[in-house]
Amino acid sequence: MSEESLRQDAGAQDARTGYGDTRAEPGEALPVYAERVLDVAELIPPGRVMTYGDVAEWLEEGGPRQVGRVMALYGGAVAWWRVVRADGVLLPGHEQRALGHYRAEGTPLKEASRAAEGHLPRLDMRRARWDGGERAEGHT
Repeated sequence: MSEESLRQDAGAQDARTGYGDTRAEPGEALPVYAERVLDVAELIPPGRVMTYGDVAEWLEEGGPRQVGRVMALYGGAVAWWRVVRADGVLLPGHEQRALGHYRAEGTPLKEASRAAEGHLPRLDMRRARWDGGERAEGHT
């Protein structure tokens, strides 16, 4: 699913701003796939995360790159820090903002060793990952 197909797939009522450099235009209709991705992101409870691939699997459509693209374009109005890379590395360029959210929500982290570049922690994916729990039934 390309950026162009995301933009052409008009089906939602509102546009949300992404966390990346590319922004949705005000009043621009949100593509159906993007709306579905954002709906899943809104279900993730505080202190838990889903990977881009988890979201795609939940939706039974697209893949990690498509979910990441949606989050970059439109994810700013949802808890974007809860949709993450599978390796637990914090979102490049947004590490400090995300880290603040993780610490406030009590998201499990693995502290970085002093040898790690930038000394930034990673998400403890084994403990932080959310599978949808009871809400997985009848998902979008």
